[in-house]
Amino acid sequence: MKDFLVIVALAALGAAVVGLLAAPAVRVLRRRSVALSLFAVAALAVAAMAAGTVAVAQAMFLSGHDLGVVMAVVGVSGVVSLAAALLFGRRIAKGSRELARSARTVGSEGGFVAPDEPPTAELAALSRALEETSGRLSEARERERALDTARRELIAGISHDLRTPLAGLRAMAEALEDGVAEDAGRYHSRMRVEVDRLAAMVDDLFELSRIQAGALTLTLSRVSVYDLVDDALAGARPLARASGVRLVDGGVDPLPVRVDAQQITRVLGNLLVNAIRATPADGKVAVSARPEGGRVVLAVQDSCGGIPPEDLPRVFDTGWRGAPARTPRPDQEGGTGAGLGLAIVRGIAEAHDGRATVRNAGAGCRFEVELPAADGT
Repeated sequence: MKDFLVIVALAALGAAVVGLLAAPAVRVLRRRSVALSLFAVAALAVAAMAAGTVAVAQAMFLSGHDLGVVMAVVGVSGVVSLAAALLFGRRIAKGSRELARSARTVGSEGGFVAPDEPPTAELAALSRALEETSGRLSEARERERALDTARRELIAGISHDLRTPLAGLRAMAEALEDGVAEDAGRYHSRMRVEVDRLAAMVDDLFELSRIQAGALTLTLSRVSVYDLVDDALAGARPLARASGVRLVDGGVDPLPVRVDAQQITRVLGNLLVNAIRATPADGKVAVSARPEGGRVVLAVQDSCGGIPPEDLPRVFDTGWRGAPARTPRPDQEGGTGAGLGLAIVRGIAEAHDGRATVRNAGAGCRFEVELPAADGT
């Protein structure tokens, strides 16, 4: 047993001496190729084994022939080990270079293309992470493009919507100044309508800017959906009457919700105005409310004939106007037509931890706003 311990000690001593001598190589190999690092590790292992073997052989007083045999075995094993380390190191280095080349495509138009069969699990995990990152960047780029398109459409639409009433106001003011207006009272009435339209457009822009900036302040309280719908219908009835559209009860349950009553009344008002404008005369607009999975769903159904499926994802985008049937005429009251009303609906719904959706249903469209129910509902 004592001899065995001596052999172990001598082998450990020889390996330790080699390890101490190789310690400076660790600093030298920093930021070097992985192939070189693997080769150095293999070389250290072979040298440590050889040093331990020589130390033990000397202590055991082996003959020159036996020592030569042992060293030959150690040498052959070392060469094979170094060759294998070099081979694997070069393979890993090649995989790393391929991954580095592929990483340069992250965020490009074509997207990240992962290299085939990364040589190690770590490189495979890194490749998957880069692929996910590239996907997120592509989604962010698409969102940015969509927002940029929406901004351009909004600016173009707002410019047109501002120019039209301003031109009308200027013409009517000049007619009144020149005394050529046959019915001054009618001119004044029309000027008031145009001013109200401009004021509503400015209010919508201000509200939308607060929503997009995250500065919308909500005053939450427990209210009945029935009261919210009643207030919104009261505001929409004059427009419905003037447009020849019937407002009907689609089934409104008196469910309690915890919301900002003023903001949700605005949401319903925007949806009703949008529905009335899109519904032809003698059509109907139905309002309903129902519980669903611990939430309350408010719905406004119109008779517009439906929205093209390709336009449905854009309905709540800022500045979206859609088909001419959903865009108010210059002489049509109710709403600014600037493509802001539905964007405000979505923003207010999301501020309440809810969501707004739309789908084609029956003879028209069904807009739904999902809101959190009050505790105990």
